[in-house]
Amino acid sequence: MTDTALITNGRPREAVARTPLMRRRLATLGSRSPLFYAEPLELVRGEKSWVIDSAGKRYLDAYNNVPHIGHSHPRVREAVCDALSQININSRYLTEQPIAYAERLLATFEPGLERVMFVNSGSEANELALRIARQHARGNGVLISDFSYHGNTTMLAQLTTGLTVREPLGEHVRAITIPDVPQGAGQAEISAIVSSALVEADEALASLAASGHRVSAVLLDASFSTEGLPRVPAAYLQGLADRVRSEGGLYIADEVQSGFGRLGSWMWGYQKYGLVPDLVTLGKPMGNGLPIGAVVLPSALGDEFSSRNQYFNTFATTAVPTAAAAAVLDEMDDAGLMSKAKATGEYLRAKLAALAPGLPQIADLRGDGLYLGIELTGDDGRPAAQTAGWLTEELRECGVLGARIGRYDNVMKVRPPLAFGRSDADVFAAAFADGLTAVLASATGGC
Repeated sequence: MTDTALITNGRPREAVARTPLMRRRLATLGSRSPLFYAEPLELVRGEKSWVIDSAGKRYLDAYNNVPHIGHSHPRVREAVCDALSQININSRYLTEQPIAYAERLLATFEPGLERVMFVNSGSEANELALRIARQHARGNGVLISDFSYHGNTTMLAQLTTGLTVREPLGEHVRAITIPDVPQGAGQAEISAIVSSALVEADEALASLAASGHRVSAVLLDASFSTEGLPRVPAAYLQGLADRVRSEGGLYIADEVQSGFGRLGSWMWGYQKYGLVPDLVTLGKPMGNGLPIGAVVLPSALGDEFSSRNQYFNTFATTAVPTAAAAAVLDEMDDAGLMSKAKATGEYLRAKLAALAPGLPQIADLRGDGLYLGIELTGDDGRPAAQTAGWLTEELRECGVLGARIGRYDNVMKVRPPLAFGRSDADVFAAAFADGLTAVLASATGGC
């Protein structure tokens, strides 16, 4: 059975259903349900930063942020089991667990971000945040990065620029290029980059106004993940937010990728830039695999929206997902996972930097904490997308799960569970060196 529509690592390829499970997947989920790797990987167990496939092979997970504190974490299992053994009922009843979790979550934010609305996913969080912004600003215009992704609802598909979608960019949407400061840039160069990028933002806002679309929001991933982890000047974000706010719109920080201490030095990615958003959206890592997300916002915005809309979420504001989310915070506190992300990230960055002289294809190291990007270029200095694609496959052979991101598909993404430690960093660095060496030599079985 062959179907040419299977997608691996974001690219179409010929799929051969070599296993019964693969045949069943094609028959039920369809051939266009994306899968990683040329030879799809069947995983059966996981623990901490490691997963095991159906043949018993272990893989270091350097990619997945959903199991934020580690795969199959016993703390999460016990919390969920305990909640299920008591009650898990419609959110329109009064129960303790969601309220207790909301209090703890809000304590991690700045004063002024004092209300939480629970949802089931990051997509739903961004959808709700845009809805709140539209009603507040009495407009629907949105500024977005020109290479980004924020979810898969209809509204979000209309402003998706970094993935293939059938919906055209909405008439109410303007895409702007996020500036990327080169390594070692001086202040004069940074200022020139910021000024030029803000001119583009001014033009986008003027275009929205000219077409009758009052701006409601700028929506940005605080880590700029899809874009490839660019170095974004704080002055640019401040200037962009000031411009949107002066027109009555709101700044929405999408923390699905960068939140919950992943960047090491900050609990929330937006804090890196010293700029407090009007709305913050949370998703994937929040419940360590349980479907829960949130919008965090000022009380005034929450009251404004709620006075006009009867909004509730049947499942998210209940005991089981919030118990899982509370267990994530417990483990982060008790194990010091945010500071560990900083220390381990710095350690891994140093090991990767030490590889660069012998592997000049490593053009740049980007990111913070346990969200790193390794930019690959060819001998001509151009983005090495093909090398990155082959390296993703070679790393799998080396027993490491990875992926690539960026406008040119040439930035290797390192985004593991926060259980990832120094010994894991050693494994990753060795596999990366062996894998890239094998790919550059056009060898097979390099690991």
